Amino acid sequence: MITLEPAAANTMISRGFAFLHAPESRRWLEEFGRLGDWNKFTASWDAMQRDTYMRDGGRYRRRRHAIFATRPGEPVRRCAHAPHFQTLDYNNLNGGIRRWFEPMPPAIGASETLGTILRATRSLFDDLRPGTSWHVELHQFRIEAQLGEAGQPTPEGMHRDGVDYVLVLLIGRRNIASGTTTIHDLGGRTLGSFTLTVPLDAALVDDCRVFHGVTPVEPLVAGAPAFRDVLVVTYRAR
Repeated sequence: MITLEPAAANTMISRGFAFLHAPESRRWLEEFGRLGDWNKFTASWDAMQRDTYMRDGGRYRRRRHAIFATRPGEPVRRCAHAPHFQTLDYNNLNGGIRRWFEPMPPAIGASETLGTILRATRSLFDDLRPGTSWHVELHQFRIEAQLGEAGQPTPEGMHRDGVDYVLVLLIGRRNIASGTTTIHDLGGRTLGSFTLTVPLDAALVDDCRVFHGVTPVEPLVAGAPAFRDVLVVTYRAR
């Protein structure tokens, strides 16, 4: 049974996306467990390795990756580390190659917070596609901004990820402006826009039905650390 509040659930079903303010997101997630180690979970975004696959030459993205899988009636399980791959049809900047990213640390992959997030998203997407076995990928992203070099959350522009469903969960943002998410239908018409500003603000996206993109982020105060941290969780039917 879909447990999102009615407005968000209806938007997700009818329009292919939903924006959840942090209080609503927290209520939804905590139906499936606790976020008791949230501070330790979010601290894991520090000291990530830089993404070296950026064909635009950018040095603004740090990233970790993990793969999980589900089968009906079985718990979510972590899989062996493997590369991330998108075709050029879905990522015309960095697609077409197997990209090996730093793996998510085992303690974070087994954390209480991540378990709660996985149970909540699985329940929602199982309701939308009953009886599905899922290939699940998790991406820890830090987008850094400097004076004269904006950070690009979606350097490929408006895009689809080549999956079925996506959760984008804000972990935190520091000393940045912008980072506005825009949703378009498959014909290019704008359906909505919003900015993830508070930890636990979230976007849910039906990747088969809409495009999404995020505007560049710039520092508010020059010389001070400036970044946007998100967790991206994708579900693709196996």
